[in-house]
Amino acid sequence: MSSSQDSQSSQAFSLEGRHALVTGGASGIGESTVKELVRAGAFVWIGDINLSAAEALSKSVGSSQPLHLDVTSPQSIADAVSHLTRLDILVNNAGIGHVGSIEQTEPEDFERLLNVNVRSVYLVTRAFLPLLIAAGEKGAAGSIVNIASVAGLVGIKQRFAYCTTKGAVVAMTRQLAVEYPKALRVNAICPGTVETPFVEGYLEKFHQHNKEEVRAELRARQPIGRLGRPEEIASMVRYLASDEAAFINGSLFAIDGGWTAA
Repeated sequence: MSSSQDSQSSQAFSLEGRHALVTGGASGIGESTVKELVRAGAFVWIGDINLSAAEALSKSVGSSQPLHLDVTSPQSIADAVSHLTRLDILVNNAGIGHVGSIEQTEPEDFERLLNVNVRSVYLVTRAFLPLLIAAGEKGAAGSIVNIASVAGLVGIKQRFAYCTTKGAVVAMTRQLAVEYPKALRVNAICPGTVETPFVEGYLEKFHQHNKEEVRAELRARQPIGRLGRPEEIASMVRYLASDEAAFINGSLFAIDGGWTAA
């Protein structure tokens, strides 16, 4: 083994030799997670509906493979499963947002968020479960990290559908952890507002006329006074997937600049 390989395999939170899949892996928190897991020594499947973006990211980071994945489509998920022979780490990151109270949330809006944010976690996890359990039988337990939200922990005005769906992800995390306590470790990260294309898209769609004013409000509601950075979430994904986190199961980690503590 070369000195560089030895350094990598002995570093803290090493994922040397592990195989990971990140859904929604081509942008935002997903992109940062892909980069961090590769840095930790893992081989990463970059699952995304935007295949060209996944391909571009894969070329830039190495030790990865782009994978076309529509997390709402059982057929797309089945096709993705057929490409993999091993999976140690699954990061359920893909998701969408919505602004509106219950009165302003139309049934089609609610269904869309349930489909992308909840049903997809069920479909993807269920499809890859045999590979994850098989990984646990050969060595360290398979690890699932669900990207939930502070919206799954506290009520947020004008986020009825989003809070509902992220609360479901929190519940699924805990249930899976107690269902498969020896074969899997299942944890969730609950970010506050993070500076990503997801948030920029929200500002552009719902607050085009007062974007900077709302951006300031988003910063202010987190006591630390700024938005989170995608790499800060990615660092926690790496830790939760590592052997150092072997006793952590069914836990929720708020990374929110103090929002839920205030």
